Amino acid sequence: MSDKERAIVALLKQNPYSTQQQIAEEIGLSRPAVANMISAMQKKGYIIGRAYILPTRKEIICVGGANIDRKFFLKKELIEGTSNPVSVSESVGGVARNIAENLGRMEHTVRLLTVAGKDADWEKIASKTSGFAEVQSVKFSPTGTTGSYSAVVSPSGEMDVAFANMDIYEELSPTYLEEQKSFLRNASLLISDLNVPKESVTYLRDFAKEEKIPLAIIPVSSPKMDRLPAVLEGIDWLICNKDEAETLLNTSFQQEEAVFEALETIQVRGVRHVIITSGAKGVYVKSDDQPGFFVKAITPKKVVDVTGAGDAFVSATLNAFLAGNKIEDCVQAGLVHATATIESTTTVLEEI
Repeated sequence: MSDKERAIVALLKQNPYSTQQQIAEEIGLSRPAVANMISAMQKKGYIIGRAYILPTRKEIICVGGANIDRKFFLKKELIEGTSNPVSVSESVGGVARNIAENLGRMEHTVRLLTVAGKDADWEKIASKTSGFAEVQSVKFSPTGTTGSYSAVVSPSGEMDVAFANMDIYEELSPTYLEEQKSFLRNASLLISDLNVPKESVTYLRDFAKEEKIPLAIIPVSSPKMDRLPAVLEGIDWLICNKDEAETLLNTSFQQEEAVFEALETIQVRGVRHVIITSGAKGVYVKSDDQPGFFVKAITPKKVVDVTGAGDAFVSATLNAFLAGNKIEDCVQAGLVHATATIESTTTVLEEI
């Protein structure tokens, strides 16, 4: 902000109902000049609406996927080329959406930025999500359908084949994010999954760095790791699994020492806090100047459904971070929440 803009903000903090003429007289400018400055400040997000309400940084903004997950459970082994009897389950999913609901249930104010179709699937997602995250900023595609993920599961519980209808997220463009700048600027934390196109991830990285807002990147699969920009400075958190980390670094972790080296390599590229998850084994962590360390996973009393466990880990880890906890305690909180989610029938734990 310029000195004059700072002077206007100072006056509005004292009296949000100040008129443009009163402000002009106080800072020694003409009323039209003040009007132009206020208009520009509103576009930048420094001022929200009338009566010149000054924003506070309290929203967590989650950017990325919000889709319908469908599972087709085969009653017998799959026979290709013919009809197979199945039972079907349907749930609301998407990494960004799941994290948004988790954090909303943790009593944060959350806004979800995504792209959806004007269809019944979006209505289901909105109905499930709107009680925990603001969905009024969602972009509706004029031609696309809401994202969906469909998996065919064998009688033994293994996935035979899956289908991902995620093309709509290519519309999560920098232009759309630019339109949400007033919300982005006033966020306490930005979270993006890698359903978001590379140019938009780069936009968020640059924006977060310029505005000094923490940014967490959460991959969704190994093939989408190429959506990360080469320069990672501006990304505070990268939480990925071993396969995703191997893809990012174009290597294979044959020994545990290689995972610790990967933490160091990723951090050198600009990320402050790096976490590599290793399923039921545990997580590898490196934060700031601390040496890398390993935290063993918590064994669930009963594995009911692992769906959503990774998103639960991310949510609770970042929740603890926002509360000012040490990185060790943040990770432990994440593991506790992930374990509780594995022991439940829901993708997002309903009792937190």
